[in-house]
Amino acid sequence: WYFKCWYYTGKWREVADMKERRNVDMLCVQETKWNGSKARNIGGGFKLLYHVVDGKGNSVGVILKEDYSKSVVEVKRVSDRVMIVKLEVEGMMINVISAYAPQVGCEMEEKEQFWSELDEVVDGVPRKERLVIGADFNGHVGEGNRGDEEVMGRYGFKERNVEGQMIVDFAKRIEMAVVNTYFKKKEDHRVTYKSGGRCTQVDYVLCRRCNLKEIGDCKVLAGDSVARQHRVVVCRMVLEVK
Repeated sequence: WYFKCWYYTGKWREVADMKERRNVDMLCVQETKWNGSKARNIGGGFKLLYHVVDGKGNSVGVILKEDYSKSVVEVKRVSDRVMIVKLEVEGMMINVISAYAPQVGCEMEEKEQFWSELDEVVDGVPRKERLVIGADFNGHVGEGNRGDEEVMGRYGFKERNVEGQMIVDFAKRIEMAVVNTYFKKKEDHRVTYKSGGRCTQVDYVLCRRCNLKEIGDCKVLAGDSVARQHRVVVCRMVLEVK
């Protein structure tokens, strides 16, 4: 069961081609560019569920394989920055949140509103159900994990900033793990955003700490991105269905 999170502003046919080539089951996307709150077939047997408010630049979406789109139980479009899709797969309830945090230069009030919305959505998911978050958090959790071992590994990137601390604090509040940081990778497979000479890690996958053992791998696909600047983060999850 493959899960990917990334930021996308390009051609959806290219997305479908990449998903098919990489055998991807699901993607979280940001900046979908379409208006409204709808579901749209993008070709190749994939469906995009998305939410855009008044044509603003902020938007979130989840792309599913057609097989999984039939398993959707509920879609909640909370805001143009947060949405959640609940699926039932062979009796297992799986909740997928796509989120897009305000950028560093935004007002603190806007950032606090985002984290409040996300907290509320997570609190509404029963503890016994699987929960995965794929987000452009616009923050750097940084390399190393001293004092934060319960929510992240040692393999982040560069230094933590204020927004990165917000991510770590959020993970602690809801007992989730920042999956990207648990797998030792070369720099090129940790950097999620590259523009000119600037390299950062701002896109993350989170899962419940108690389900971390189900994650087989997580890395950036350095050479297979159809997005501009942002790069695909791929997470391989092995879910045991009883």
